[in-house]
Amino acid sequence: MYIKRKLGKLVEEHFFRHKAIIILGARQVGKSTLMAHVTEQMNLPILNLNCDDPEVRSLLTEINSVNLRLLLGQNKTVIIDEAQRVANIGLVLKRIVDGYPEVQVLASGSSSLQLKDSINEPMTGRKYEYIMYPVSTGELYDTMGLLETRQLLEARLIYGSYPDILTHLDEAKELLRALADSYLYKDILELEEVRKPVVLQKILIALALQLGSEVAYSEVARTVGSDPKTVERYIDLLEKCYVLYSLPGLSRNMRNELKKTRKIYFYDNGIRNAVIQHYAPAALRNDMGALWENFFIMERIKRNAYDGRHVNYYFWRTTGQQEIDLIEESDGKFTVFEMKWNPAKSSVKFPQSFIEAYKPKHTYIVTPENYLEFLL
Repeated sequence: MYIKRKLGKLVEEHFFRHKAIIILGARQVGKSTLMAHVTEQMNLPILNLNCDDPEVRSLLTEINSVNLRLLLGQNKTVIIDEAQRVANIGLVLKRIVDGYPEVQVLASGSSSLQLKDSINEPMTGRKYEYIMYPVSTGELYDTMGLLETRQLLEARLIYGSYPDILTHLDEAKELLRALADSYLYKDILELEEVRKPVVLQKILIALALQLGSEVAYSEVARTVGSDPKTVERYIDLLEKCYVLYSLPGLSRNMRNELKKTRKIYFYDNGIRNAVIQHYAPAALRNDMGALWENFFIMERIKRNAYDGRHVNYYFWRTTGQQEIDLIEESDGKFTVFEMKWNPAKSSVKFPQSFIEAYKPKHTYIVTPENYLEFLL
């Protein structure tokens, strides 16, 4: 089953505008499937290049003008998968965009660190760039409808929202294990900065176990037997490979607001649970509050990104332990969310000190009963 992806329409609308289309996102989120689906609709000759193939990498790395012309042939669309694996990919893309305006290039990458470094300067003014996430609630609804979207909620909280997982739930544990072992660290471990893969794994486990809590690099360093600088660098790399998402604290108006604090979430609940090998059902877990918070925050990020909304995200906490789970700032106005897995706790009041200081436009309590209102 093909799950309709929100980026599909956006990509189609930007075809043949004399710019490359760059799609970033973690491995296995569906970038290749999306590019194949979109280009097939065009019914034009397609050249597929997968840069995980050493021969393809070698060809593109050393390609000259003559060989580039021969490679492109009569093709009108070119798909370059895992483009970050080619060191000079930015120059290759520039030569195609400038020299072959009748050819549409689509390139994907699973490491924003490597790909952006390679393409930013040569591709200035020559690209459209998008992030693709694991399947969003809106995409699931568009494909399966309301009933199945609601029925899949618990499965998504435990096993996540990667396309292959959602379409093969009976194999979810095995697929997640393979995803975590074979793909999750692939790009990260190939970077020169990662010299201690065991430490990287320990950092991920430590962050998974304190999901939804504020993170101090020094504390994580003590837990994993490393130093704060290494922890900070590895977390930064995990963010740039779309494994982790860092949510900063909001601190502007009040003296007792905690400054320079952050919470670390996982882009996907299933990856988080795979890291600690914990797939128990909701009724047997004591971390459902944290999983619900992680899920909703990432779903809001997906929804806003695909809708083209430019939003800043924060959490808020004071030295007196008053807190708010998620704050969205758009056009200078604040919308705040408090996530409660147990609907019986949905009468919680927002801190009056925050209301008076920031005057939010909307305040919402989000539970499994009403969450779709904020994601569709």
